[in-house]
Amino acid sequence: MSRAERSALIDRHDPALPVTRQCGLMTVSRSSVYRPPAPASDEDLAIMALIDRQYLARPYYGSRRMAAWLATQGHRVNRKRVQRLMRLIGLVAVYQRPNTSKPAAAHKVYPYLLGGLSIDRVNQVWCSDITYIPMAKGFVYLVAIMDWHSRAVLAWRLSNTLGADFCVEALEEALARFGRPEIFNTDQGSQFTSDEFTGVLSRHEVTISMDGKGRCMDNVFIERLWRSLKYEEVYLHAYGNVAAAKAGIGAWLVFYNEERQHQSHGYRTPRQVYEAQCRWICGRSALPTGCASPLPEPARKAGKCSPSPTSPPAQPPTQGLIKRVLTVE
Repeated sequence: MSRAERSALIDRHDPALPVTRQCGLMTVSRSSVYRPPAPASDEDLAIMALIDRQYLARPYYGSRRMAAWLATQGHRVNRKRVQRLMRLIGLVAVYQRPNTSKPAAAHKVYPYLLGGLSIDRVNQVWCSDITYIPMAKGFVYLVAIMDWHSRAVLAWRLSNTLGADFCVEALEEALARFGRPEIFNTDQGSQFTSDEFTGVLSRHEVTISMDGKGRCMDNVFIERLWRSLKYEEVYLHAYGNVAAAKAGIGAWLVFYNEERQHQSHGYRTPRQVYEAQCRWICGRSALPTGCASPLPEPARKAGKCSPSPTSPPAQPPTQGLIKRVLTVE
């Protein structure tokens, strides 16, 4: 975790733990907490946008190769600057690293549980990831919660810092609207390994799975989502502010859930696949927020869920499920 990320986690208004003590625990100076970080220069923003595009095409490029490629684009920058900018936007080259030492015990290591697992139903596995969104002046970070089987985006949030709070908000929204998955898979980023994030999963009795270090393909479907989002929406619009970014990304995610067909699902949309297999918990006086259609009265009385994952309804629900979830609050 970088110094800026550690500083962002400090709560200046915590009544129980003074700022001095928090800074000591996070090994950052108090001045870094009170002094606002300097905004990135226009040149840095342009270079970061180029790095982001090249990383989507060549995720195995490290700082050396990225610096060499930037020189071919007219930006002669040294490797240290490239390293700093890649850390700032959260990019790490994907390649097998030699195991020369044991990792520091900074957080609990969760195993990767999806290898060889047959994922054939909704709410079996959810996944999440964070990506960098460039704007005309500055940048923001985007987190999304996705259902692995249907590819439906269940919740998302934008933030101008890399703290864990916006990830926790997206997770809590998805859990409140759609129940809980059996397994939740993420990378080993500080936001997902934080006590705040893993604590929410533990309280809901969700099994935690994490990718191996530097293995973005362990979370392949959400990586594909980022690629499609950036080439079809983000790179085509130089968002002037966060509100414009939120509106543009929100509209594209509605299109993705409601209209974008997936060949692997017989050219059905993520919403169609999710709704066809969606099973809500029975016995409640009211259905969870966002449910497209109520369960039949006999099924509720019998304590059974309907429809079953293997028996989709004859007629798809007429009301939008995922579309309402994507409404920006």
